[in-house]
Amino acid sequence: MRAILDIVLLVLQMYIWLLIASAVLSWLIAFNVVNTRNQVVAMVADFLYRITEPALRPIRQMMPNLGGIDVSPVILILLVLLLQNVIIRYIYPNVF
Repeated sequence: MRAILDIVLLVLQMYIWLLIASAVLSWLIAFNVVNTRNQVVAMVADFLYRITEPALRPIRQMMPNLGGIDVSPVILILLVLLLQNVIIRYIYPNVF
């Protein structure tokens, strides 16, 4: 059972890195540093959008308009970190 929890923790950690990569790539696209006409950039951007958007959309709907500043990735990262800490501190020690 601990092996399953280790896999869950690893997936959560990877999702945090995907959220960070998605935010950085969106900034690079917004500031015209990378061109979305490049197939590799377009494929990576589409992959990151499809992976992160289902979790970010409900947070964006609940957040008030902050004038173009999107803090939903930060909120989602904090929620994932909270979930990781709950698993590590409360669930993991009680599993045999």
